[in-house]
Amino acid sequence: MPELPEVEVVRSGLERWACGRTVAAVEVLHPRAVRRHLAGPDDFAAQLTGVRLGVARRRGKYLWLPLESPTGTGGAPARAVLAHLGMSGQLLVQPQGSPDEKHLRIRFRFADARATELRFVDQRTFGGLSLHDTVPGDPEGLPDVIAHIARDPLDAAFDDDAFHAALRRRRTTIKRALLDQSLISGVGNIYADEALWRTRLHYDRPTAGLTRPRTAELLTHIREVMNEALAAGGTSFDSLYVNVNGESGYFERSLDAYGREDEPCRRCGTAMRRRPWMNRSSYFCPRCQRVPRTAA
Repeated sequence: MPELPEVEVVRSGLERWACGRTVAAVEVLHPRAVRRHLAGPDDFAAQLTGVRLGVARRRGKYLWLPLESPTGTGGAPARAVLAHLGMSGQLLVQPQGSPDEKHLRIRFRFADARATELRFVDQRTFGGLSLHDTVPGDPEGLPDVIAHIARDPLDAAFDDDAFHAALRRRRTTIKRALLDQSLISGVGNIYADEALWRTRLHYDRPTAGLTRPRTAELLTHIREVMNEALAAGGTSFDSLYVNVNGESGYFERSLDAYGREDEPCRRCGTAMRRRPWMNRSSYFCPRCQRVPRTAA
């Protein structure tokens, strides 16, 4: 599933190519793509026709487009289109009349002279789009259904001290905490492994014993790896993750931990290991990231 850097790359593309445009028509080609919009595909299309898309926003792995009137409105918008990419969702800006993608699910046409349209393509149909009310008074028009999602570490409003205090209160392990989107959002399996390798922390390290300097070091490395991934366009292991122009990211070439089983650690030369973890895999260096005694 795309993590913060991949979703941010898509968000920035939407800001350039879709925001500020008025929707002329919406075509829902597969009802599962709007299954979270409980009123159904026809209502989804009708509610969006004639409205203007505001500036694309993101929190963690979710992105949304606030809705405005065709001439724009003052204050926070009351509704927003929420996008969750799932495992294979893509938001593509394509020339009008170009061939439909095999797994095209939703098409947005716009009421302007720019000869492009917005398409939602999803091979596995785990993702989708939906319309939601926004949190009253929220300046970014945050959809109410994701109000429980924590801020992400690249958000200027992220509270490092509160995050440390929450870690100390939790009776859990560090990687589980990093993937808890109500505690810190946007971090998934790939970037958790990368940040833990950089911090020399084992994924099963209990959070209750983390010192404030150790938490600060971990957050520094999370931000570093995410910013590096952003600069590389994200991580693409296959053609399922692309930006709005259909281009893949190339940060997988720079990964230090994830996917490097049996390859030498780039810090000490020890063979990297992979262990099954919560229906996923965790990659780590057995020398640099020693197993905590409790886990052993």
